[in-house]
Amino acid sequence: MSTTVFACIDGSAWSPAVCDAAVWSAKRMSAPLKFFHALHRDRAPGAVNLSGSIGLGARESLLSELAELDAKRNRIAREAGQEMLDAAQARAKEAGIDSESFQRHDGLVETLSEHEDQIRLLVLGKRGEEADIASEHIGSHLERVIRALHRPILITTKEFKAPERIMLAFDGSPTARKGLEMVARSPLFAGLPCHLVMVGEDNAKSRAELEPVQKILEDAGFDVPTAIIPGDVESVLSAYQSEQGIDLMIMGAYGHSRIRHLLIGSTTTAMLRKSTIPVLLLR
Repeated sequence: MSTTVFACIDGSAWSPAVCDAAVWSAKRMSAPLKFFHALHRDRAPGAVNLSGSIGLGARESLLSELAELDAKRNRIAREAGQEMLDAAQARAKEAGIDSESFQRHDGLVETLSEHEDQIRLLVLGKRGEEADIASEHIGSHLERVIRALHRPILITTKEFKAPERIMLAFDGSPTARKGLEMVARSPLFAGLPCHLVMVGEDNAKSRAELEPVQKILEDAGFDVPTAIIPGDVESVLSAYQSEQGIDLMIMGAYGHSRIRHLLIGSTTTAMLRKSTIPVLLLR
């Protein structure tokens, strides 16, 4: 049963915000919190082919030394990872919540997929330590996780503060309707104003589509400002977020136009790349 908030910690500058977002989420949902650190196998040095260039004794000596260096590097990586996890748990404890932690050598996506049935919400940084300096890109691991998992994913920016106003980007797709149901039911957003935004022509058809959505949220106790705005999706949502002081945006990983098995929806990718606020991504 999916009950736990999972938070992925690494050596990047995004990890403190991941910790804070995970603590906020776990508190709001009264859910267990678990921190995870992936030890990436692809960082291990590759096999070195020394055949034919040196004598057998020297080759064996060098291979032995390489093996010792590899073991030492793996040990240091494990210890560094555990220190990150300990620091995350201490930060959570200071915020008033107990947590668990673990690290695995199987890789991020593989481990999260294995634990998917336990994940109620996954919290990730917008970029990891390998993409720390690539300010106009999202991390490659993040893209792989979004494709692989079918759980809500909260993607935080470099700093996190408790949201006071949220926005649901609604396009009428099945994913957006699923998001509506989640927002209406979840204690994660209880008591927060939820702006409902549709990008398109403001006509009778659009209003007819949006009105029942607004009613569902109002019946769930939300204050629901609504807007139907024509224009480019990315530009409209970004401008609305800035003008209205939105702290967190909720959107589907795919809209009506999508190639599920090859890439994240282009609008989603653009919003993740340029967003200055956390994004809750729904699958």
